[in-house]
Amino acid sequence: MSSTSFTADLEDMFFVLFDQLNIDEELTKIEQYSDFDEDTYRTMVEEAYRVATDVLDPINGPGDIEGCHFDNETGVTTPKGFKAAWDACVEGGWVSVTAPPDAGGIGLPAVMASCVSELFSGSAMAFTMYMGLTAAAARIVHQFMGNWDFGPMVAEKMFTGEWGGTMCLTEGGAGSDVGANRCKAAPTDEEGIYLLEGEKIYISGGDQDLTDNIIHLVLARVPGAPAGTKGLGLFMVPKFLFDGDGNQGERNDIRVAGIEEKMGIHGSSTCTLALGAVGPCKGWLIGSESDGIRIMFQMMNEARIGVGTQGLAVGSAAFQYARHYVHERVQGADLDKFRDADAPRVPIVVHPDVRRMLMNMKVQVEAMRSLCMRIAHLFDLAEHHPDESLREGYMNQVELLVPILKSHCTDVGFEVAVTGVQVYGGYGYTGEYPVEQLVRDGKIMSIYEGTNGIQAMDLVGRKLRQKNGALFMEWMEKANALMAAAGEIGLGDEAAPIAKAIQHLGATAMHLGGLGMQGKLEDAMLQATPFQTMFGIIQLGIETVDQAIVAKKKMDAEGETAFLKGKLLNMKYYGSQFIPLAIAHGKAIQSGDNTPMDESLFQA
Repeated sequence: MSSTSFTADLEDMFFVLFDQLNIDEELTKIEQYSDFDEDTYRTMVEEAYRVATDVLDPINGPGDIEGCHFDNETGVTTPKGFKAAWDACVEGGWVSVTAPPDAGGIGLPAVMASCVSELFSGSAMAFTMYMGLTAAAARIVHQFMGNWDFGPMVAEKMFTGEWGGTMCLTEGGAGSDVGANRCKAAPTDEEGIYLLEGEKIYISGGDQDLTDNIIHLVLARVPGAPAGTKGLGLFMVPKFLFDGDGNQGERNDIRVAGIEEKMGIHGSSTCTLALGAVGPCKGWLIGSESDGIRIMFQMMNEARIGVGTQGLAVGSAAFQYARHYVHERVQGADLDKFRDADAPRVPIVVHPDVRRMLMNMKVQVEAMRSLCMRIAHLFDLAEHHPDESLREGYMNQVELLVPILKSHCTDVGFEVAVTGVQVYGGYGYTGEYPVEQLVRDGKIMSIYEGTNGIQAMDLVGRKLRQKNGALFMEWMEKANALMAAAGEIGLGDEAAPIAKAIQHLGATAMHLGGLGMQGKLEDAMLQATPFQTMFGIIQLGIETVDQAIVAKKKMDAEGETAFLKGKLLNMKYYGSQFIPLAIAHGKAIQSGDNTPMDESLFQA
């Protein structure tokens, strides 16, 4: 394969799905997935890979160069090829693979959506965002607009890709402080219908030429509503009004005021939207007038799993590009002939520093894939498992680890992409090869869907304390049990650094808890991001142990392969090269240093 063509590691995907998570057996216990089997899942992944390579990869680079175009009269035009790609994805049912069949979807489990997301986001992240946002908005319409006769029709049009969708939360000056939103919603004489007025910024897919209509989900405040998030309602605001059969009518006054010029994802239209600026902007209430944040947060775990998977996708794509490039690029001689000017030039894959970079990329990507698919699978079980007591336990694991998945996978995915540029050297810094685009596209992942700093505050301020610390204690028990399992099959020595780090994480969590009990909230929050990073490093280490256990058992039964041996080497390398970083974070956190809070610093 070429170092400029998108590829993916299907062998590793299938290892996680069927050897590690055993999804075909687990999900058959759930009625709505009982008809799917391993052959079905494999076929879906292989077909998604074909779409990624044949349909999406060809539009990715050109779409980045061209970007989106905005005209006051016609709105946003997406890059050439995007409309044809959208139509192909619509025809294949890819806009929302998890949507229920009675709403126009395939009804696949979330863990399969994770696979599709990795393939599609890795091959064309900017384009795939239109699908992801449409599917997310459609799920809210499907779940919460049952009181409106047209709700099921709208959801189906979105799930099938006939209509698009957005989430309109952010406003100028408010940023992540959603409760500071000022967008107004005035009630009309028609029950449940409001007139909206205000402005939203950074709205991904806020306008496009891919669909006939766009359904915007808008947070707004009715007159007299309390300040903060408790006063926000959620409204369905269509670009074009429609009748009960979905026939398109006149234009609603939600219009593009401009599109953002961004560091990356140039093919994704990020818009400033003006509501009710020159005419009436109608919105249909979803839930109650103060229900907006509650409804949005019901979708938050799923959304953050999706963004974490984008981090995996960017890192995986960068690794695949790099691992092909190192065999193509010839430079320098073998080390033992380095001073011989006449020595034959060799592919850079033989150079130790290049191999170190590749190993860093490999082990982190494969550990992230394990984590992303594991949490998506747990989400399936938490939502649908027939045993209610088991559902609660699965959801506890999801709740605790979602901030880790979102933050750590987006940070690491970006770092892996940066390493990819380094592997390419000067060529990587140019647009001739695709890795520099991955860096630009990938930076947004740590910012949107709750910045990674907000994830850290959620982890330390809420998740560690949830149910009196039961979620974290359950995690510790499972982690310790896994380390014991590694020892039972002869992997104890290699897993030992990770086992020790787990205990160090527990001690560090207790330290932060002690700060909270002493009323030193600022000191605790000062260390929230370092703790989250420490947790993330250790969690990926745990994934390498779990994979090594599965690989070892398979090797004992079927014989050694390079792929399976690689899983054991991953654990060994991760324990020696990455786990010390987690230990260092823990020691720094427990040092008690709070220098950044000194009043002499950062005066205006």
